[in-house]
Amino acid sequence: MAAFLVQLLTGLASASTLFLVAAGLTVIFGVTRVVNFAHGSLFMLGAYLAHTILSVLPREPLWFAGGMILAALAVAAIGAAIEIVLLRRLYGRPELLQLLATFGVMLMVQDIVERVWGPADLTLPRPRFLRAAVDVLGERFPIYDLVLIALGPLMLAALVLLIRRTRWGILVRAATLDREMAEALGVNQRRLHTTVFALGAGLAGLGGALVLPQGSASTGMDLPAITDAFVVVVVGGLGSITGAYLAAILLGVLQALGIVLIPKATLVIGFAVMALVLVLRPRGLLGRAQAMTQSETQSFAAIRPASPGLLAAGAVLLALAALAPLVAGPFALSVLTEMAIAVLFAASLHLLMGPGGMASFGHAAWFGIGAYGAALAVKLMGAAMPAALLVAPVAAGLVALLAGLVLARLSGVYLAMLTLAMAQIAAAVAVQWSDVTGGDINNPNHIIS
Repeated sequence: MAAFLVQLLTGLASASTLFLVAAGLTVIFGVTRVVNFAHGSLFMLGAYLAHTILSVLPREPLWFAGGMILAALAVAAIGAAIEIVLLRRLYGRPELLQLLATFGVMLMVQDIVERVWGPADLTLPRPRFLRAAVDVLGERFPIYDLVLIALGPLMLAALVLLIRRTRWGILVRAATLDREMAEALGVNQRRLHTTVFALGAGLAGLGGALVLPQGSASTGMDLPAITDAFVVVVVGGLGSITGAYLAAILLGVLQALGIVLIPKATLVIGFAVMALVLVLRPRGLLGRAQAMTQSETQSFAAIRPASPGLLAAGAVLLALAALAPLVAGPFALSVLTEMAIAVLFAASLHLLMGPGGMASFGHAAWFGIGAYGAALAVKLMGAAMPAALLVAPVAAGLVALLAGLVLARLSGVYLAMLTLAMAQIAAAVAVQWSDVTGGDINNPNHIIS
């Protein structure tokens, strides 16, 4: 019983930091209608900046709290700069361009962080005043986690009061419900968007700073953060801060208890809950329909007819590729093979996002599932290469069919978010299902290592 209660409290503590990230994402989307794929990067920057700031400050309570706030403010300024320099030019454009732009920012931030702080993880020991623990039915529970548990509802109350009781909050609600009407009434959209983006980025940065004393700052912490935030936002309902808090508690507690009860399925629990919620309530727990602008309902013309010259060039390149095995050496053939794989992957994604009209950021999942399907066919059934190559698309297609039962109910930003979450979950399954896959790539028993 004691261990169960400790895990429950641990889940509530992690839910608070998860709520901060998800709340920032919710606020940004509610006003700007931009799903910020770089939000996990802002979370990561919060952890790294907090490490830099707190490493030089005295280890006293006020200095510690001040350092956390200063890191959050620095990330808020970075978020405002991203909105002014990049996103302001993309408002009113097809949502796919906005998704790709923020995805590009995420990739750039990863490289910048590794260049500035290095590839090694950075740890920050807890200050002495937060190293204490309390007794919970004979089990020791950290004081710092109790602080995080209390911080969650406090931040929820502060955000609700900010949105409902201030003039700025009234403008935010007006823009969330009907952006074009708010603009017609004279609301300064540029200033509102910048301040909203700064608030959302600051919340993500504060979440990253708060996680630092529990673990470390690492260059790989952005993708898990944005994946969990997407799940929370979708389950809670896009645009609902209260829904994000409830979903964060639900996900945090289930993941914490899953470590004890079903350790090999902890990273799939969130997706299972999300699928169940979307089947019962497609807009999430507290989500509601929002007015869409004309630009948001426009389709993105991703396909244009090829010119005769382009078709002729393609035919020539195809003929040269067919003749390559007869004249090219081993190295050239290996490079051409890699190119052919990349072309096939890009063509399949083009088919999905072009004629299919579905924005997918989790397409790599099918690539990986195909690889595992072929490898398992060779390892378990002794299949020859031609047979294994047939197993690969069948395996990926069957898994995609099952995922499609949930994903096909969605469109637009919901679909884009969940495809990325699905890809992360597929990767987690490959790592955790070690009896079948061999686990991590560094494991000598990994089937495709």
